[in-house]
Amino acid sequence: MTSGCNFLVISSLSVHGEPMPVKVPLPVAAIRVPVKRKKTLEPEKVEAIAESILETGQETPIRVRDDKKGYVLIEGYHRLEAMRALGEEMIEGYIVAARLH
Repeated sequence: MTSGCNFLVISSLSVHGEPMPVKVPLPVAAIRVPVKRKKTLEPEKVEAIAESILETGQETPIRVRDDKKGYVLIEGYHRLEAMRALGEEMIEGYIVAARLH
């Protein structure tokens, strides 16, 4: 299923002039999960990711898009829920912008 829009990662330029994604800390409480995504939650996956985060920290940032009320999750639902389960208030992520055709 396609939504008719692509996503552009907000980035800075590297030394070679290529776009480089910028990780930013995001408040967990400000991230909204779309209803369709909520149906895909696998609690055992959240638990495994939470254990991994405890051992090595958050290795892969999530992706969100800016919303008038905060952020909407694009990618990383299980990572987000693992951070919530651990009581974390912040999560590393990339902010992407919808680019309409």
